[in-house]
Amino acid sequence: MSGRRGQRQIRGPQSALTDFLAANNISAQQIRDTFAQRQAAAEEQNEGEEEQPQEIDEEDELEAAQAESSTAANSRKRKRSGDVNAKEKLKAKKKAKKGKKGDDSDDDYSDLDIYAKSKPKPGQLENCDICNKRFTVTPYTKEGPDGGLLCTPCGKQITKEAKKEENKGKKAATGRKRRQAESNRLDGIVRLGSKSLQDLCIEKVAKHHTDVEELGDLPDELIDRLGQIFAKKRVLDSRTLQLFIRSDLKTVSIHDAAKLQPDDFKQIFAVTPSLEKLVLRNAGQFKDSVMEYMLEKAPGIKHFQLYGANLLNDDAWNTFIKTVGPNLESVKIEWCDASFTDDVISTLVANCHNLKRLKLKYCRKLTSESISHLIGLKRLEHLSLRLSASPETDDMIPLIEHLGSQLVTLSLENCGSLDDLFLDAVRKRCCKLSKLRLEGFVSVTDAALVKLFTTLENDADKNGSVVPPLTFLDLAGTRDMEDISFEEEDTEPYGLADNSFRALMSHSGPSLKHLNISSSRAISHGAFCDVFAPRENHKKYAELKMINVTFCSAVETNVIKGIWSCCPSIERVVAFGCFKVGDVGVPGGVALIGVPRAQDDIEKIGEGVGMDAFASGSGGVIAASA
Repeated sequence: MSGRRGQRQIRGPQSALTDFLAANNISAQQIRDTFAQRQAAAEEQNEGEEEQPQEIDEEDELEAAQAESSTAANSRKRKRSGDVNAKEKLKAKKKAKKGKKGDDSDDDYSDLDIYAKSKPKPGQLENCDICNKRFTVTPYTKEGPDGGLLCTPCGKQITKEAKKEENKGKKAATGRKRRQAESNRLDGIVRLGSKSLQDLCIEKVAKHHTDVEELGDLPDELIDRLGQIFAKKRVLDSRTLQLFIRSDLKTVSIHDAAKLQPDDFKQIFAVTPSLEKLVLRNAGQFKDSVMEYMLEKAPGIKHFQLYGANLLNDDAWNTFIKTVGPNLESVKIEWCDASFTDDVISTLVANCHNLKRLKLKYCRKLTSESISHLIGLKRLEHLSLRLSASPETDDMIPLIEHLGSQLVTLSLENCGSLDDLFLDAVRKRCCKLSKLRLEGFVSVTDAALVKLFTTLENDADKNGSVVPPLTFLDLAGTRDMEDISFEEEDTEPYGLADNSFRALMSHSGPSLKHLNISSSRAISHGAFCDVFAPRENHKKYAELKMINVTFCSAVETNVIKGIWSCCPSIERVVAFGCFKVGDVGVPGGVALIGVPRAQDDIEKIGEGVGMDAFASGSGGVIAASA
């Protein structure tokens, strides 16, 4: 019985490591011996470093290793010693290389760590790192700027200062957001609620424009909007220009070409050969060679808009007009000081028979002679002029008599010499007008403006006007700059005054969308109250979206409230210099710009207050200054 028990061997499960060691004849004794040998070699290496510390170069190391390895055959003991020294040298080499990579050696820090004092644990006593006061350490003890611990009063002070720094950063971010909101408000951008997905995508593209490779097949409206944002941020250059030109585009609008070079302009015409509409603003490097290249690559241009191209000469302009003149339908030229003379206008009239829109502003070399040439444009429908010197009435009346019956847009600026005779010609001839701008007319009277906005009742009415109801009207600065005798009852006022203001709102008020009467100081408070008085049918200016009453001293809080009541579609009201306007409620989605009395911490855009609330006399959101 006992013999059978001795022969039986019961073994438990073996691990994979045990099987591997048994298969390779590796026993536990061999492992212990190898470890002992390795430990002894390490001790000898440490003793050698303490006795003879030295730095060995790579070549010396190899020579020594070869010499020691060659003598290893003579003595087993010397061979073992040589192997240990070789390992030592290799380690020294690696250590030296590691030290070269960094500025400071890790050994310095390791030596300092030996003498570093451990931080006391909760319950122990410690001196404050700032006031050196003895205190008991707790789990909530703060750490000082130099690594030491702080007492409770000093810890609270450090926390308070840190919060102040954080609040400064938050206030700066809030200030940036507010400045951006004010900038959008001045641009006429009013938004309630969250932004649309399209707006978020556009802002993201504008923010990370350096990482965008192409815009893809976006519609022309979005590309133009991105171009305006890029121009505002001044980031449109040779690299970002590639985002706005494609071979299939027929319209290219560069709203800020100040950073573009002549080769960049040439690239536009090389990439878009089917170009029909070109808009270039601040094109200071648009030279004669660029004009020649454009005529060669894109001869099908129909709409041409160029601002600030002062490096072009008259020969280049004449060549351009003669080449593409028959195709041109609109030409807009601004800020050309060195060229574009009356002779160029003569060439334009002779070659551009299909021209419908002409805009000439700040072209210093144009004189009244060019106005007589414009009579030959038989199909002209939109005319905008701003000459360096005011034209005379005798020069402008023939132009209105020949072209007035077909004009849809008439924009005249800086025409202080034009008087009531010119307005009389407009009243009799301009029967298709939709947009009228008479800016800076300081010589016209209130009576002439009343006739201009008095509807013609029959053919026999000599005082009536053929001008239809307007959608856009700009009479900014239409007043006398020096004479203030209009305040006397017996003196007829110059410019836009009470009677003419009432007449224009009666004539075009229901159809007006844009009204600018800034600096019309002759309009009284009573006239404003009569025009914008809340009545039973108070929604009588249903189309009006923008009104500018800047420096109209008679405008006050009740007038602004009347605008809310009478203009249900209003989006923007500009009231700079209206110092009688106080804290006034603003309907939702409306921007009130320029209110002097306002609280800095309250936004001016109304939130959630409709027009009906103001019609019933209730309040809204307090306005703030722009």
